[in-house]
Amino acid sequence: MNYSKPVVTTTLLFKILFLMVFWGMWLVFPFLMFSEKNGMQWVLYKAFPINASLIILFFINTEILIGKLLVKKGIAYYVMSLLTLIVIFFISHVFIKRLVGIGSNELEKEIMRTFFPIMTVTAVSTGYGLVTYLIKQQKLNEEENQQRKQSELAFLRSQISPHFIFNALNSIVYLIRTKSPNAEDVTIKLSEIMQHMLYNSRDKMVMLDKELNYLDNYIELQKIRFGEDVVIEYTLNGDTNMKLIEPMLIIPFVENAFKHGTGAVLKPFIDVKIKIDGFDFTMLVRNKFNPEEDNVSGNSGIGLENVRRRLEILYPETHSLEITTNEDWYQTTLKLKLHQ
Repeated sequence: MNYSKPVVTTTLLFKILFLMVFWGMWLVFPFLMFSEKNGMQWVLYKAFPINASLIILFFINTEILIGKLLVKKGIAYYVMSLLTLIVIFFISHVFIKRLVGIGSNELEKEIMRTFFPIMTVTAVSTGYGLVTYLIKQQKLNEEENQQRKQSELAFLRSQISPHFIFNALNSIVYLIRTKSPNAEDVTIKLSEIMQHMLYNSRDKMVMLDKELNYLDNYIELQKIRFGEDVVIEYTLNGDTNMKLIEPMLIIPFVENAFKHGTGAVLKPFIDVKIKIDGFDFTMLVRNKFNPEEDNVSGNSGIGLENVRRRLEILYPETHSLEITTNEDWYQTTLKLKLHQ
């Protein structure tokens, strides 16, 4: 059986330390009033319990009034409830002090001695409650945004898989119709690719080696399909070990090259270059296209629009994507920081 270790967050640590320091100082205060006139019994059985009773006021204000009433009913209900709570504690403390015989005979002095501690705890509890409430709301907003991004990423990934499967199956159909002996090899390559898509693409990050192996299988599949009709070059330089990347992130650029770089294109040529320098990943994909037959920039399909959004979510400050066209050449350059 697996047991998860409790996680002490910064917010929880702040709460614990604040409460320990504040209430430690507050509860020690009666003992500082110890004197020959006021013996230890007077401190333990009279002054200390009255001071300690303000803990109730503190947590009623923070947990109930701020934590629930302020959120549901608004500030007007909160202020009215807080004033009522202050009055209740003030009257109770005056009555208890008179009852145990520690009150002052001077009314004005008695009011100040009772009112000042109550207002001090009220002010501190209000500040503490509002700060912790705002921290909690901020955390909830961050979690909500994270969940929204994860849902969006899951949706984007679900779009990639059918898109690729459609293209790969077209390749197999083409080879079967032409009775190519490569149909079996292509089917095996596709099964390896499907395995990667089904099992590895669910993870937030995958090993770069696996993603590049997936890309290599895809390119080999296309080489078998097109044979000598399309010139395909693929180069990989750099150390790929112990590096992580978002799954299914780089394949759409290559898919796009095959989509627009084959067919009605004179001397089709597709070039894929990948360079890894430390954790700097650079991928250059370029292909020839027919400007008269295919408007690449306006018809990039699901893949590129999909990957643009994923890059914005996952690598907001650590990527650059440049797409350029020059006469009959289309080029995509992706740079990003890999994870370790």
